Amino acid sequence: MVEGDVRFGVVGYGAGGRFFHSPFLQAAEGVSLSAVLARSAEKQALVRQDLPGTPVVDTLADLVGVVDAVVITTPPATRRALVLEALSLGLHVVADKPFAPDADIARELRDAANDAGLLLTPYHNRRWDPDFRTVQGLLAAGQVGEPVEFESRFDLYEPWTIEGGPGGGVLSDLGSHLIDQAFHLCGPVERVRAELQPFDTDRGPSDAAFVMSLTHTSGVISRLRAGKVGRATGRELRLSGTEAGYRSLRGTDVLPTALFAGGRPGDDGWGAEVPERWGELVTADGVAPVPSATSSWEQYYEQFARAVRGTDVPPVTADEAIEVVRIIDAARRSAEQDEVVLLRG
Repeated sequence: MVEGDVRFGVVGYGAGGRFFHSPFLQAAEGVSLSAVLARSAEKQALVRQDLPGTPVVDTLADLVGVVDAVVITTPPATRRALVLEALSLGLHVVADKPFAPDADIARELRDAANDAGLLLTPYHNRRWDPDFRTVQGLLAAGQVGEPVEFESRFDLYEPWTIEGGPGGGVLSDLGSHLIDQAFHLCGPVERVRAELQPFDTDRGPSDAAFVMSLTHTSGVISRLRAGKVGRATGRELRLSGTEAGYRSLRGTDVLPTALFAGGRPGDDGWGAEVPERWGELVTADGVAPVPSATSSWEQYYEQFARAVRGTDVPPVTADEAIEVVRIIDAARRSAEQDEVVLLRG
């Protein structure tokens, strides 16, 4: 069992490793960013620019004895082999999303971690998004009554980031997060209906957008949609309940927006939507603004570190990741066959 700070290695230093992991590893309590695996001269130079003094290595084997855990941030097609190699070297693993290209490989990865006695978790960091935490807080406090319908929409203009091939596409990318949020908020899913927008890439066919309906065993219906080719970008969440409804109105992708504007975790106002963009709660008595929850992705890594030390549960389990991948698999079948896919019942 690890005592003291959990030493982390970042595997890959593209946009994910550089912006969506490293700043939060640096900010997390009980964690140290101890090394980066980057092979190209360009990426190694970026590491030395961003993280002066941090060791840069060429292989996973070079990390043994240097770190306790790694986060695999490389493209989806490379992830399975790297996760298995890291586990074989005795390293705990955070696997970026999509966790796996299909449910069978997801189970293989989970079983390998269990056999090795190591922690393997998906980087479903969007559970710690301020807008989602706001919705979660309203539901937990009973302010909407029993949930009836959850809606989530996430539109970006980033066609150049769409991956082709197995595990690629917006469904696996943004969809992993939206599905995980719906699953975490509303419970297991029994029926899936989806449509995908085809998109060609240099690495093969992919999808640029999706629309999906999930029927949960609780009876709640989640309606999810996301895309990366429309210029009308935005983020919107709605939750309808028996007593009230919440809508996020002019919400933004809070943490990345602040990050790419030069902010960093710990800055004043970090981790909360600005008041002029707060959502609102609609009840029989009228409409009232809802202050944003304050939350940030370093909390994921802090919980992961506690789990490694044996003082907390994992932030997200491999079994939960398998459920998300099963839903993605079902969504692809639904779109291909133009039918509702049953997961349970």
